[in-house]
Amino acid sequence: MKRVGVIGGGQLAWMMADAAQKLGVELVIQTPSKHDPAVSIAQELVFAPVDDTSATEILAKKCDVITFENEFVNLQALSVLAQQGVCFRPRLEALAPLLDKYHQRCYLRDLGLPVPKFFAVDEAENLKSKIEYLGFPLVLKSRRHGYDGQGTFIIPDFATLEQKLTLNQSLFLLEEFVPFERELAIIAARSVEGEIITYPVVETQQEQQVCRRVIAPAQITPNQVAEIQAIAHTLLNSLEVVGIFGIELFLGADGKILVNEIAPRTHNSGHFSLDACETSQFEQHLRAVCGLPLGNPALQCAGAVMVNLLGYENSHSEYQSQRQKIAEIPQAHVHWYGKTESRPGRKLGHVTVLLDNQNRESGSAYAVGVGAAIAHTIESIWYPR
Repeated sequence: MKRVGVIGGGQLAWMMADAAQKLGVELVIQTPSKHDPAVSIAQELVFAPVDDTSATEILAKKCDVITFENEFVNLQALSVLAQQGVCFRPRLEALAPLLDKYHQRCYLRDLGLPVPKFFAVDEAENLKSKIEYLGFPLVLKSRRHGYDGQGTFIIPDFATLEQKLTLNQSLFLLEEFVPFERELAIIAARSVEGEIITYPVVETQQEQQVCRRVIAPAQITPNQVAEIQAIAHTLLNSLEVVGIFGIELFLGADGKILVNEIAPRTHNSGHFSLDACETSQFEQHLRAVCGLPLGNPALQCAGAVMVNLLGYENSHSEYQSQRQKIAEIPQAHVHWYGKTESRPGRKLGHVTVLLDNQNRESGSAYAVGVGAAIAHTIESIWYPR
């Protein structure tokens, strides 16, 4: 597989460029706008929305295999192409149970994986009795197309819930509110042969449901690491995935692990791997979908902290002076996505700072402590006071 079609041209596709060059792979990108980040690195382009199947038919003629940068696709329409012999990795059947968050929850529950209590908002007359089972506060989620906190609402009472449901035409599910101690994530890849590798479990720190920081490795017990790795193996084997998945989890105060959400693609929680691991998540994904042997996911340093550079204003600035100051932090690697427009909450870039090997014996506790201080330094440079 030498030519890989990618549906979606955002920063996740853009970050595949170095790995593609290293592996001798050409990327053909389907994306709607000439301003999208991956346009600059593509060997060939198909300009069209990501759910435009006739454009994907054109894409298929230009490449050996098609993969996904995001999950906002029309599986039903793509299945016609799959029946005609177009190779999708991960396969469409692996994506089918995941794209609707309610179906995803049901799939995880039926696999025996630990998930919060939940139900679909479909019958208003049963709503009150079902809510008594969950209690307030609770979490309302759009079943499709929610990401970076969009379509997720913390609901304090019944009046707020009714208001949200009246104002929105979306399909929703309701979940219990989990008073977690920390949020965790793991990146896992599965090859064509069924080999699975996992990256170190990380701690993710969100603000307003958008990831602000990732600290690798997470400060958790070896048993908790093993449990999370087992969840990844169960899920990827059950779906017969080929490629990378991001799995987000909650760690409760009681030490219990719950699965929060599955991203069937490369994921923000794995960006640290570009600079901190022997094989980045982007190279690993291309290795998997091209049928190559998987690479080593191990950290090459004591740890790493990744900080997202989020938009905080409407602007066309490239923030050169802030980026320059951040780049001067020792062991800092700044990745700027080249987006032409900034708006509040938009991911414009990220910075990863590698932590010193001299402190390896301190392990994850060191990573968390030092990582927090480094993240504070980066954010004090990036965000206006």
